[in-house]
Amino acid sequence: MKKTLNAIFILFFALIIFYGCEDRSDLVAPPDLTPVSGDANLSKYVAIGNSLTAGYQSSALYQSAQQYSYPNLIAQQVGLTSFAQPLISDPGIGGQIKIVSLEPFVTKYEQSSGTPINLSYPALYGNLGIPGAVLYDVMNATNSTDCGQALSGGGSNPFFDIVLRNSTLNLGSQFKQAKILHPTFITLWIGNNDVLGFATSGGAKPTAPTPSATFAYLFSQLADSLASTGAKVVVANIPSVTAIPFFTTVGPGFGLQLKALSVPAFYYQSGQYVPTIGTPDQLINKTILLTLISQTYLADFGKPSGRFYRDKGIPPAAVGADTTQPLGSQGNPIPNALVLDAAEINIAAQSTNDFNSTISAVASAKGWGLVNINSIFNAIRVNDATGGTDFGGISFKTTFVTGGLFSLDGVHPTAQGQAILANEFLKVINSKFGASYPLIDVGTIPGSLGLAKSLANKVVLPDYNYSMLKNLCF
Repeated sequence: MKKTLNAIFILFFALIIFYGCEDRSDLVAPPDLTPVSGDANLSKYVAIGNSLTAGYQSSALYQSAQQYSYPNLIAQQVGLTSFAQPLISDPGIGGQIKIVSLEPFVTKYEQSSGTPINLSYPALYGNLGIPGAVLYDVMNATNSTDCGQALSGGGSNPFFDIVLRNSTLNLGSQFKQAKILHPTFITLWIGNNDVLGFATSGGAKPTAPTPSATFAYLFSQLADSLASTGAKVVVANIPSVTAIPFFTTVGPGFGLQLKALSVPAFYYQSGQYVPTIGTPDQLINKTILLTLISQTYLADFGKPSGRFYRDKGIPPAAVGADTTQPLGSQGNPIPNALVLDAAEINIAAQSTNDFNSTISAVASAKGWGLVNINSIFNAIRVNDATGGTDFGGISFKTTFVTGGLFSLDGVHPTAQGQAILANEFLKVINSKFGASYPLIDVGTIPGSLGLAKSLANKVVLPDYNYSMLKNLCF
């Protein structure tokens, strides 16, 4: 027995020596999967923008949506332990829209207001996105009364006071506060509101798009100022504002209704109170667009009605409407604020193209990264007809409610939509600056409109009136 144990020991020892001496020069260590930043140092990351940057959803700014803003998701993905946002308690400020039931589709409007949670935060916020901000505001606006919205007659905007806190800090505009933070990296997405306000008002004055030459001057001025910080920068361009559910939901269905009745519809055109006749095919083919809130008022089509004017507080006679006549007739056309006609669509498209040309040229000249949101959203929209676009195993479309990409206001992304945006920024950061940050698993982000997936093969129409979206910020 002892000899047997000795023999086993000798054999075991020999095997150790044999394998220990084996040539393993062709073996390699497992790859290091630790993310690297490359030339993109995000240790002091600052985000500048408007409601899209702030994390605004369903017509309000509120904490449970803000936590999924694309800047906050980027900050988490690159490992920042501290990235402050101007949080507002649920249901938020603005008037959040919520789903009450799916069939029939019924919503409610949360008129109770949330309150700021961290106004006393002892440092500046990393997310400086302000709902309602236009390009001019980034360098110049310091409070609710000197922002572009107030200066153009649109009233004060409380979000400037909540984000910038200049009543106590007195540190200036978005740019000035960003500079004080000594940023190493900046994301900039601004300019949507320089055209979107014109479109969502049905082309009504005085909300004409920012002149293209003015936009080019202001953006170049801002770019030079951002470059002076020494930070790396990634900018995003502007999607086609008339391709979002706010404009694409009601018109085609209403056009089919008119076609079945073999009747046209009169509407006010181009910011002027001049009745124009529209054909059903123009609505079906989206050469005339109706806003999201028009659905409620079009329920009165063919009947005497002035409900829109009553809700908005406008005397019908002041706009030449005889509300004793049927809505949609020559005497009582569909209100201008509910319609974006062909001329107005062209104005919005031309401004968007001009703004994007400026953004692209400046980004190239500065050596900045560019996220082509316009192309990305267009590609998603094209795929709507073939089942949607896959992100992380989930199919998304641009359709109202059922598409999963846009929240209930038809303008702002859902939480999962924000994750898709964050990934597009991360892709550019990785490719432009040699980084290797992992992308976000969109499936781990809660679907803001998850219940609506059960209506995926149906057309959902809103039940909104003017008061529900009158405070909508962009």
